[in-house]
Amino acid sequence: MQGSAIDIADLRFAYRGGPTVLAIDQWCVPEGSSTFLRGPSGSGKSTLLHLVCGLLVPSAGRLSVCGQDLASLRGHGRDRFRARHIGVVFQQFNLLPYLPVADNLALAVRFGRTGDPLDPAELLAQLRLPQGLLARQAGALSVGQQQRVAIARALINRPALLIADEPTSALDADARDAFVDLLLALAGQGRTTVLFVSHDASLAPHFEHTADLTELNAAEPAVAPDAA
Repeated sequence: MQGSAIDIADLRFAYRGGPTVLAIDQWCVPEGSSTFLRGPSGSGKSTLLHLVCGLLVPSAGRLSVCGQDLASLRGHGRDRFRARHIGVVFQQFNLLPYLPVADNLALAVRFGRTGDPLDPAELLAQLRLPQGLLARQAGALSVGQQQRVAIARALINRPALLIADEPTSALDADARDAFVDLLLALAGQGRTTVLFVSHDASLAPHFEHTADLTELNAAEPAVAPDAA
């Protein structure tokens, strides 16, 4: 029986002193699947991602990620769980520009502490990047190269869950589609669950499942501090 990588029930979240900005009665993301989550700015996408990553904790309800109730962990425990089980591709990549690519990947391995990381050279080969890039500073790479290195960093610890947060917003249509296809192909090799978040609904056909946060979220419309 297929389990759930993300399992939400009666989830409520409010920033301190503010109204409820997320109210999701039920939502599951199946293990090993790819899911496209869409929603306009202000719909709560970033808040939901912060909850899934353990950067925030629910005000009420249940949020289980890869079988772990994140609210039952202290802050350090959530950080450790995220490093070991969740890979993230950020909109701005968040690579350390002054460090070589090899060191950016090594830092991810160090924090993940899984003991079974993927080989950086093999990852770069799968991403169609030259091996010489390992010695180059991340800030000296092209945007396209930085995106692929960001994929490598997110996948190097063989995460159970990969979250991509608006990673294609600066790409044209052809580059965007190629990026998504490559991301899904590599994640599929390790049966990594993919949650891809974007406001661009044209990307939905690439994924097995689609969810609209404006339909999932029963909270009254309001702009949360993250404005997303």
